[in-house]
Amino acid sequence: MFFLLRKFVNLDQETKRKPKPNRIIKWGFFTLSFVALTIITQIGGLVMLLAYLSYKFFFSTYKRWTFPLIFCVYYTIASIFIVPKLASAFGREQIKDNEAVQAHSFFYRIANRNYVNSDFHQTIQSIAKDFQKQYPGIKMVYTDANFPFIDGFPLLPHRYHLDGKKIDFDFVYQEGAQLSNLKPTFSGYGFFEAPLDGERNQINFCLETGYLQYEFTKHVTLGIVNPDLTFAQQANKYLIELMASNKAVETIFVEPHLQERLEIESDKIIYHGCGTVRHDDHIHLESL
Repeated sequence: MFFLLRKFVNLDQETKRKPKPNRIIKWGFFTLSFVALTIITQIGGLVMLLAYLSYKFFFSTYKRWTFPLIFCVYYTIASIFIVPKLASAFGREQIKDNEAVQAHSFFYRIANRNYVNSDFHQTIQSIAKDFQKQYPGIKMVYTDANFPFIDGFPLLPHRYHLDGKKIDFDFVYQEGAQLSNLKPTFSGYGFFEAPLDGERNQINFCLETGYLQYEFTKHVTLGIVNPDLTFAQQANKYLIELMASNKAVETIFVEPHLQERLEIESDKIIYHGCGTVRHDDHIHLESL
């Protein structure tokens, strides 16, 4: 993103010397960057606009890399000091990483995709502590939760993460016979625990009936970093049952073949439908 912002400044300076078509390119690039940052982080587009105004009015005589530097400073200050305080007015708070709960990567924190409402946050921490009583040292690792502001503001590409009551968790994996906090992919998505022979295959049904987006997450792994990890069947069974037994939990999404394989019976585990994406690479959790 630093490169994109620097590219915009280059276009801005070239526009001063070249005809109107370059202005269209410049503002088209600006709009594209604004939209992309808003989609990815919610606040990034607004921060970029403030950074650009600061650059134009106070720092335009400085070198071209000054604008992206201003953006990085503003964005860091906003994400660390301002957004968490403002989010409380919307009933949301940042998930606290600790010895029991951890973000899959720094991206989910710096992109402000780690917000839930206060009650749900307590539920998550409680489940994680109970899980560690059975599996000491093994953390509940989350990926996408919600943005800090505004019910109904979508956290793309998810359909439901827009009210502070949704979060995705990685499955638990093992190296050989040893449980691990490592995960197979860089993003936390796209490493599927596919149906075995004889298990219900909802994936094929969805793909064959035209829901081609069902396997979308295989395109966003950002790289498989630990390919030798294997699905920890007993630990995942215990984790999902622990989630289902919590009174504050309303719904859990996992693929039907995994529910059958793990022999879990709960009315809270429902099938999410072909209109979303497959859930045999993560657990989707919703609160009341």
